[in-house]
Amino acid sequence: MNASIVVLPGDGIGPEVTSSAVKVLQHIGSKRNHSFTFTTQLIGGASIDRTGVALTDEALAVCKASDAILLGAVGGPRWDNPTAPVRPEQGLLALRKGLQLYANLRPVKPYAALIGSSPLKPELLRGVDFVVVRELTGGLYFGQPKGRDTIDGRVRAVDTMEYCDFEIERIVKLAFKLAAGRRKKVTSVDKANVLETSRLWRQIAVRQGELHAGIALEHMLVDTASMRLVTSPSSFDILVTENTFGDILTDEASVLTGSMGMLPSASLGDGGPGLYEPIHGSAPDIAGKGIANPVGTILSAALLLRYSLQLEEEAAAIEVAVERAVNDGCRTTDLGGKLGTEEMTSEIIQRLTL
Repeated sequence: MNASIVVLPGDGIGPEVTSSAVKVLQHIGSKRNHSFTFTTQLIGGASIDRTGVALTDEALAVCKASDAILLGAVGGPRWDNPTAPVRPEQGLLALRKGLQLYANLRPVKPYAALIGSSPLKPELLRGVDFVVVRELTGGLYFGQPKGRDTIDGRVRAVDTMEYCDFEIERIVKLAFKLAAGRRKKVTSVDKANVLETSRLWRQIAVRQGELHAGIALEHMLVDTASMRLVTSPSSFDILVTENTFGDILTDEASVLTGSMGMLPSASLGDGGPGLYEPIHGSAPDIAGKGIANPVGTILSAALLLRYSLQLEEEAAAIEVAVERAVNDGCRTTDLGGKLGTEEMTSEIIQRLTL
């Protein structure tokens, strides 16, 4: 297979962890005779410093023409000014919007060998294996009006949560499609007791549930879902929710695995390239020290192979290699170990069997 992959290292530890994922993909390519062409573009703070914007039109065009995009992380103290007209996160939002990536998939499955790294009791983590499906292009992050004004000498800030029926329908449909290949259960998370957008969300979820016989549908308020994630996480299979709720709940879910550095994600649309990135941030406090955990990014590369390139065997091989490395005691510092980024990457590559 020939495939073009755009690498967006971004800021902080982004360049380090994306380098690890590229090494794994190059190894896969050499073993299976795939030709992966990697092109690097700027995003986030690095792009602001060089171009004045968080994502240039030229970089977006290169991404659109690719088969898949691998992203590190954006942001950091250098650009962390809430009054700044240009912020690193704008690049990520522009990328999602420009590629029409409406669905963010975040699988959560703790490794048995790392259960002791989670703050939860071990018995709560047995059987945990779920996917959060987060809507990406609507809600508070994109609704209008948005901004600040002054009324009677008082500064007012406004954000608008907005959803159209088709936006909800397509993400819920995807949730049912994923559930059909798993344990056949969808949990739709909303705030229907307060928000009109959530009432529309629930109405459409009910309608989709009626069209998918054999798949259980439950509705759960977001505050209840946040509690259930730490009291009975094994009860979930597919959680589907809107943009802001999904952003918050997936960070909470990361503690189940012991470290945010372990979790990958895939952002997908109805066609075109997918975007793959770890869920962690840019971690500027450890940037350049060579100690960042590369697993989330390497597992994101596995999702890239699975969803954008349809290379299921290669994707599964990466996931098995990561699990073998973890089971063999390989640990980065965030998990209480001593391995650096490159060392952990090497341990995973050594366990790749293709």
